[in-house]
Amino acid sequence: MIIQSIMAIIIGFICSVIIGLVLIPLLQKLKAGQNISIYLMKRHKSKQGTPTMGGLIFVLAVLIITFFLIFFHKIHFSYTLIIILFTFICYTLIGFIDDYLIIKKHDNKGLSSTSKLFFQTVIAIIFFYLFMKGGNEPLLWIHTLHFKLNIGFFYGLFILFVLVATSNAVNLTDGLDGLATGLSIICFITFGIISACSGWLDGYEDIAVLAFVIAGALLGFLVFNYHPAKIFMGDTGSLALGATLGAYAIMTRHEVLLILIGIVFVIETMSCIIQIVYYKFTHKRFFPMTPIHHTFEKLGMKETNIVKMFWAIGLIAALISLFYGVIL
Repeated sequence: MIIQSIMAIIIGFICSVIIGLVLIPLLQKLKAGQNISIYLMKRHKSKQGTPTMGGLIFVLAVLIITFFLIFFHKIHFSYTLIIILFTFICYTLIGFIDDYLIIKKHDNKGLSSTSKLFFQTVIAIIFFYLFMKGGNEPLLWIHTLHFKLNIGFFYGLFILFVLVATSNAVNLTDGLDGLATGLSIICFITFGIISACSGWLDGYEDIAVLAFVIAGALLGFLVFNYHPAKIFMGDTGSLALGATLGAYAIMTRHEVLLILIGIVFVIETMSCIIQIVYYKFTHKRFFPMTPIHHTFEKLGMKETNIVKMFWAIGLIAALISLFYGVIL
């Protein structure tokens, strides 16, 4: 399994880099540039016109490698793998449509928030149906404490919350060069290890390999996405990554641990919620700017230093998560 994991990362990396070398010039030629919000700092103005929709780089790499592995019987097309891929592809499509509309209109208005939430909800409902059809129980499960609670119908609402919240959390975090990409690499490697240790789950080895393929593809994408970014992942990538992380948490029954594994995503999202609620009641800002990575920019920190600090926090949280989720 160790050799398979390493090979999955390497192959994912190489394939992603090759696709990036082809796709970035194509997107530049099509003028698929990012429009920078007028509310962002002057230092972000230089990013105006940088190609977006870059999530296609690692999405295509993951799909090509996965179907190659299935075709040559290196992994099995298990029911668990089908659910994970279903989530990955469907949320990619939502993000792609959003990015396409933004590029077509030459502004930052793609799908409306209502439309985006509607499509995310529909996919989450289908996910719940497939999940229960696979013989799973609606259990809130905390492995470390050996705690199981059957919450019945409410588990469907819980799944809806996990998928929608995680996809949007990664989307909010994707505001600095390489930030969401690096954090996602850490999270997918973590879930790859957790999946590999979930022997009770049908197809656990298959989704473990997939997690490492995604991590490798993201590592290849990071070559182009790190500061100064040559391309942004856009909603095409961020929604897919967030929802797929949520799907891994649900399938491996580590939904609660996801909070710690993706702690930076949680912090970024909570900063936005706090800002909105505080402003509603006081008409003042709690933070200089949200998501909170922009607050650190306002305080004078370099973009690369903020990214490295958040990566470090994410890595520490992931290591703690592995201790509780795998070792204990």
